[in-house]
Parts: sequence; structure tokens; C-alpha cells
Amino acid sequence: MSRMQIILIYMSLQVIGLLAGAPQGFAEGPVTDFPLEKWSLHFQATAVTQDHGNFNAAYSGLNSLSPNQEQRTSLTSTLFLGAKLWEGGQIYVDPELSGGSGLSQTMGLAGYPNGEIYRVDSPDLTVQISRAYFQEIFGLGGEQERQEADENQLAQITDISRITFIFGKFSLNDFFDDTIYAHNPRTQFMNWAFMDNGAWDYAADTRGYTWGFYLEFNQAHWALRLASVLEPDRANQMGMDLDISHAHGDNLELEVRYSVEDHPGKTKLVFYENHAHMGSYGLAVSQNPSAPDVVSTRDYRIKYGAGLNVEQEITKDVGFFGRWGWNDGTTETWAFTEIDTTLALGLNVVGSLWGRVLDNIGVGFITDGLSGDHATYLASGGYGFIIGDGALDYSREQI
Repeated sequence: MSRMQIILIYMSLQVIGLLAGAPQGFAEGPVTDFPLEKWSLHFQATAVTQDHGNFNAAYSGLNSLSPNQEQRTSLTSTLFLGAKLWEGGQIYVDPELSGGSGLSQTMGLAGYPNGEIYRVDSPDLTVQISRAYFQEIFGLGGEQERQEADENQLAQITDISRITFIFGKFSLNDFFDDTIYAHNPRTQFMNWAFMDNGAWDYAADTRGYTWGFYLEFNQAHWALRLASVLEPDRANQMGMDLDISHAHGDNLELEVRYSVEDHPGKTKLVFYENHAHMGSYGLAVSQNPSAPDVVSTRDYRIKYGAGLNVEQEITKDVGFFGRWGWNDGTTETWAFTEIDTTLALGLNVVGSLWGRVLDNIGVGFITDGLSGDHATYLASGGYGFIIGDGALDYSREQI
């Protein structure tokens, strides 16, 4: 089957989904007449075109943003397929079409401005399975709540006190570091450092996905989440390291939910530890001070970091969010982007203020930085997989 045939079949399925409207297979719920789903189909398509004009640059290196005018377009489109296997058991499979490219081949900016391009590893249109996982929900009794139909979520009624187990292929940011104001580049802020904690070097292939398991213990006012997944075998590459005794990414998140004068808020603490075949910035500089190469120092090492995620509804129409992140910055950036410290702050305004409840306006600020070892490595002539111009004159990145 040719690539064009694959794409045509894929787009035909999307049209079928559009014509079908709301997912079918509803049955009556145990608590109310809330429609429960036996299967679901959702889809999205996002095209992003970005442009920048000419600007002055004293010099440019291998990973510099081009000083010459350029325009690039990316395309992603995803089918979100879900089915109920039995009470509590579900399966989700997401075929994804992607293609195009980003400005300067995604180089020169650690906080990159197109959150869709990280899903693209080739400018040619290709179809791959982005997610394929099994989910089991174990209800622990007591009060129940509704879960509305959404991408990779069946409409269902579940116990608030529950354990959720997931195994298969997914993205860590499907479940960690979420905020309702800044997490989805398809509908919200597009920058990588708004989409996620920029200093969270979460385990993933080039497109942002990995294999592993996820476990969540949910209560009325808090939740505890953990996951252990595969790491890529090389920095920012598609292949995964199957030597799981030496290579794996472990993640832990504690979420606390509360209200301030009847306005909901959340605070999340995220911790991670990566075990991977990573290079050392300090060792690379000591071995070759004039032309350090972090790739030549690769060995199985540990990288760790932490993050704080806060969101707070101020009024029914205005919400605040903030993220702080840090990692140790001694080993090379492995999977996400070359940021070792980050602070992101922003506001979101809902369109109900002007009679359009689905509109949103957001404004935000980010400051990103590097560790001392990382900055010294780049200043000495080293290159990462996203930034590095041969002699980087370091300062913080402001967005």
C-alpha cells in the first residue's frame, strides 16, 4: 500500500467521524441518565504556519536560528479511538498523520515556538500509531463522579476513590504536568515551554511518545501518579533503549486540589529521574576544552529534576497559571529541550466576558536558563541537539 493510499484512508476515517457526530453505543448509567460510552471516536487536524523576517546576527553556527527570512508549515492530524472491553477495562489507539517542518529545522530556540513540530521527525507526510495502550480502572467505592467524553476518555461514571493502571505506548505529558490553561499547543499556547515544564526532560522519542506503565491513586482532594517508561537509545531519536535495567525514566507527581473563595485551584509537585546512556558536559569540556563533544562521553548516567505547577481560577472568566522547573544540568539533554531552569507565568481569559464562551485569550511570560556546566560546554564550542552556535554567548532566554 502506497503512502498516498494510507493518507487517503486515514482522511476518509476522519470524514466518517465528522459525519457520525457524537459517538454511539450509549447505555444508561448506574447513577443518572448520563450517557455511558462503549466506544468513542474523536479527531483533530492542526496546521501551523510560522514566519520570521531578516535580522542581524554577528555570526551563526550549526544550531543557530537562521538570520534570513523563512517560512515553514507543520501538519498533524490524529484519530482518537477508544473502546470499552469490560467494566473498568478500556483500550485506546491513536493513528497520527504528521508532516512539514519548523523554522530552522527546529534549531536555535530552546523554548521552541511550535508545540506541534516536536511530533514530526520527517517533512514527508507519514502515518504512525502515536498511542496504543490498555487502561484498567479499579473503583474503591464511595462517592462517584462523571467523566465527560473526550480524546482518549470514554464518557463514564467512576468512583472518585480509584486506582488507574495503564500499560502501552503513550506520552508522559498525557498524564503529568497538566494544567487547563497551558498544556495543549493545538488549542492554547504553542511554545514548548508553555506546553510543558521546559526543564522536565521527560523520556520520549522524537515525536514525544514512549512505552511503559502508569499508575494513579485518586482521592477527592488529591492524587498521586507514578510512571516508569523507556528512554531513547540516543538523544532525541526514535529508537528506544531496551536495556531497562540501565535505561528507564521514572516520574512521580503529587496533585492537591482546593478552592479559594469557591474558585478551584490545583498545585502539583513533579519529580523525575532519568537513567540513560547520556554524555557529561563537564567531562566533555575537560577532555577537549577547545572543541568539546558530549556525544563522545556517553555512558549510563542519572539525570534528575523537579517542578512545581500551579493553576487558580480568579473569577469564572479569568484564570492564572505558573510553572517552575529545574534539573541538575550535568548530563546532556536527552529527549525534550535544552532548558535546565524555567519559570512560566500567565493568565487566561474566557470569552464569556464578550458573549463567546468558547473563545480564550491568553498572555504569558517565560524565562529559561542553563546550568553552569551546560553553558560552559556551549560557550566552549559544544553543540546540543537544539542549540549551540560554536561559541554561545550565554544569557537567559526570555519569551
